[in-house]
Amino acid sequence: MAREAVARKLIEPEDAEPLRRPAFGGGEEPPRRVGSTQPVIGNARLAILMFIAAETMFFAGLIGAFLVFRLSSPAWPPPFQPRLPVGVTAVNSVILLVSGLTMRLALMAARRGKSTRLAQWLSITVLLGTVFLGIQGYEWLRLIGFGLTLSSGVYGATFYTLIGCHGLHVFGAALWLAVVLLRARQGRYSERNYAGVQLCAMYWTFVVGLWPVLYGLVYLY
Repeated sequence: MAREAVARKLIEPEDAEPLRRPAFGGGEEPPRRVGSTQPVIGNARLAILMFIAAETMFFAGLIGAFLVFRLSSPAWPPPFQPRLPVGVTAVNSVILLVSGLTMRLALMAARRGKSTRLAQWLSITVLLGTVFLGIQGYEWLRLIGFGLTLSSGVYGATFYTLIGCHGLHVFGAALWLAVVLLRARQGRYSERNYAGVQLCAMYWTFVVGLWPVLYGLVYLY
C-alpha cells in the first residue's frame, strides 16, 4: 500500500489541477446554475391578484346580464321611470378617480419611507372614498323617492344590482384603507416593509378603475 501511494504521488503531483472531463461537443463545461430561494411573486400579492381576477369575472357576469336586458328592451329607460343623475354622478366619478391618484402617491411615499406623507395621502384617499359613497347614497335615496326600486322592474333591478355591488366593494375597500391608515399612523410601515399599503393600493385601483366602465354603461349608454 505504501509503495502504491508513493507511486501515485510521483505520477500525480500535489499542485496538479484535477482532470476535467471534456464537455459534450468540446469546450468548457457550462457554469452551474444557482437556484434562487426567493419566489418570483409574493404569496400575498398572488392572492390579491387571484381575488381581483375573480372579482373581474363576477362583474363581467353582471355586465353581461345588464347588456342582455339593455339590448332586448325596446326603450331604455322604460317609460315612466326616473332618469339617472348623470351630471352629479360625473362629478362624483372625478372624485373617485382623484382618490386613485392619491392612493398612488401614498404608495410612492411608502416606498420612499416617508411615513408622514404616507399618512397624509391615505387620509385624503379615505376622505375622497367616503365622499363618493355619501353622494352615491344620497342619489340612491332620491331615486327611491322617485319610485326607482329593486321591485320596480328590470331597469331598477339591474341598476341597483350592478351599481350597488360596486358600492359595496368601495365600502369594503374604504374599511381596509382605514385600517392601513391606522397602521401607518402607528409607524408600522417603512421603506422595506410596506406590503400592506401595496396590497390595499392594488385593490383600491381595481375598484376605481372599474367605475368608469360602469358609469359609461349604466348612466350614458
